[in-house]
Amino acid sequence: MAVTISQVIEQFLSQLSNIRRYSDNTIKAYRIDLSEFVRFCSDNSKFNIDEITEKFLKKYLVNLTERELDKTSISRKLSAIRSLFRYAFRNELIESNPASSLPSPKTRRKLPSVVDVNSLEYLIEVSKSNTDLLQKIIFELLYGCALRVSELCNLKYKDIDFDNSTIRILGKGNKMRIVPLGSKSLQLLNSYLNEFPVSDHNDFLIRTKSNEKIYPRMVYRIVNRNLSKVTDVKNKSPHTLRHSAATHMLDNGADLRVVKEILGHENLSTTQIYTHVSIERLKATYKKSHPKS
Repeated sequence: MAVTISQVIEQFLSQLSNIRRYSDNTIKAYRIDLSEFVRFCSDNSKFNIDEITEKFLKKYLVNLTERELDKTSISRKLSAIRSLFRYAFRNELIESNPASSLPSPKTRRKLPSVVDVNSLEYLIEVSKSNTDLLQKIIFELLYGCALRVSELCNLKYKDIDFDNSTIRILGKGNKMRIVPLGSKSLQLLNSYLNEFPVSDHNDFLIRTKSNEKIYPRMVYRIVNRNLSKVTDVKNKSPHTLRHSAATHMLDNGADLRVVKEILGHENLSTTQIYTHVSIERLKATYKKSHPKS
């Protein structure tokens, strides 16, 4: 019996969510990209998964290119399609995988945005005079512990080990890691909890003034508004604080593998992007200040 592309997509996304434990944001991104592919298939009278050939996928690639999408977006969309057809092939929904040799546009990986140490220190100093503890603890944990915004929002009181000054993080793919909690972060966290005490160990650690769980959009607004005061980097998101933390650790001699563990990266190659950032910063400083540059 023929299986429609839409049916396979739902099965595939269900596996990513329930078995592989991908985040809601990742599932949403997959759904958007694959829904776009379904529309293209429908426009070309292709409805069943076994109707899709390598030639048809190349036709879709041409369509993406003609729309003048950037290479990073095209690569992401093709990656979603490869994963879908790999799933279909492994589950014997198709006899052969038409996406196995699908080419990708060559992309140059963009270096992440980084806020310099002085700007962040200034922002933190200004923040100290601000009575908004919620704002301060968000910055302190995102930068101090190099957290993803989803990890910050999902932190619970039981994840903090006050005796050992560590914090337990549930990261991507449900992977647990332990991150050191600096003395300043610990001090600010205690101040925050004194003003916003929890009633149960399972309570979310960071909550709004109305005792609700914080959410990514709210965190983004707070970070974006405050970073705009101290930096002109293009990307002023919570992830910029994570990028900055990783880069500053490497700038100060941290071992790459230790930084990898703190960030919760699965592969060392993912962490190595920050070494390139540090080198670029070194070059910029040299050109700016060395008389022989």
